[in-house]
Amino acid sequence: MRKRLLFPLVLSALSWSAPLLAQTPDFRTAGHEAVALLQGMVRIDSSSPPGNETQVAEFIQGVLAAEGIDSNIYEMEVGRGNLVARIPGNGSKRPILLMGHIDVVGVERDMWSVDPFAGLIQDGYLWGRGSQDDKGMTASALQVFLMIARAGVELDRDVIFMANAGEEGDAHLGVEFMIAEHFDEIDAEFALNEGGGMTLIGDDVTMVSIATTEKVSTRMRLIASGVSGHGSRPRPDNAIVALAKAVAKFDTWQPPMRLNATTREYFRRMAEIVDPETAFKYRNLENSGLTDMIQEDFRLHNLAANSMLRTSISPTIIEGGFRRNVIPAEAIATLDIRALPEEDTLWLKAEIERVIDDPSVVVERFGARRPVSDPMPIDSDLFRAIETVQAEMFPRASTIPTMLTGGTDSSQLRAAGVLAYGMGLPTDAATGSRAHGNDERTPVAGVGKFVEFLYKTVMEVAGR
Repeated sequence: MRKRLLFPLVLSALSWSAPLLAQTPDFRTAGHEAVALLQGMVRIDSSSPPGNETQVAEFIQGVLAAEGIDSNIYEMEVGRGNLVARIPGNGSKRPILLMGHIDVVGVERDMWSVDPFAGLIQDGYLWGRGSQDDKGMTASALQVFLMIARAGVELDRDVIFMANAGEEGDAHLGVEFMIAEHFDEIDAEFALNEGGGMTLIGDDVTMVSIATTEKVSTRMRLIASGVSGHGSRPRPDNAIVALAKAVAKFDTWQPPMRLNATTREYFRRMAEIVDPETAFKYRNLENSGLTDMIQEDFRLHNLAANSMLRTSISPTIIEGGFRRNVIPAEAIATLDIRALPEEDTLWLKAEIERVIDDPSVVVERFGARRPVSDPMPIDSDLFRAIETVQAEMFPRASTIPTMLTGGTDSSQLRAAGVLAYGMGLPTDAATGSRAHGNDERTPVAGVGKFVEFLYKTVMEVAGR
């Protein structure tokens, strides 16, 4: 464990206003401060591997120390730090945890139009790796944490801030390490994490999506075997041909539709705000006479909705052969499977074997799975607070509970008994979701809106 490691450049890198003691903060100034925090984090390359999250944690620790706030950095491995800080409440209610991960995926530098680690502000956007996933959430949560500390108000709950490592593939160094070794530091009734989002059209937020559950990443391989030989003599047991036939089955076949509490409510609420044609489809998903037609339409034209309906299977990697003139004895395809939380993966493996229907192709499960939990309730104090703040700030918008088709550290927290909900910064049509993609960026104007939304939500559920 490392304590109170100051980041010496933070005071020169950022310009801070005087502490805000009023209970109603200056949200315009807060938005500017959050953007400066995000720039500072983006400028630290914490691509995983190797991660180097401790450098970001020390940056954050310096910001907190400048405002008289203690924090701790916990490392399972040197350089892979997790930072935790706390504002005490009166203890009448259990804490709320604000969190974001500080590792990012790597970049293809030649494919970026700007330096991915410069924190450049251009054309109304803050560009850089992590600006969406997930330093944008981390910077906003940190800003809200600072605002609550400055306000000096009495709280019914402790407010905990965590910037954690390892989300992008090394959760054992981050949230799993913190739950196993330091759970007392982050144990809470509620958590607000990445996973949701806001739709920004012009200056208006038109939808607030809150992730109440998420799919579970499961990996399988298809291993085709045959007899090797000279490429000049085609063989009927060519492993590459067998693998190609097996992979082609996933062009049209997919597991059956199964709605859960979150997705059923998602489509019900979305039907109230989309165009009439799409609303008709959402309302008739379980209509026996229409569902097959609607599902096929979604498979071809509404990929996000289709993935929310079922466990999804995407062939992503094919390996086979080593010389142009040699028929290989083996070929392998990797399937990226995003399973519904309630999916029986043993049944799924057997079903994939049935669909492939080729004894020369073996289906093999591999890799760890995130833990599974029931969908978070939409009648909790926190979800109601989100809806209350949305109605106040964005009266023409709607709050939509959503099943995230990817995965986050919320899975581990939910399995540990924390009610974890996913939020996210606003994105517009030009931005889309560029997480993990080239030229990742976030609208600068959206950062301030999100900070205000997050602050008011936390105060609604934690303030006296």
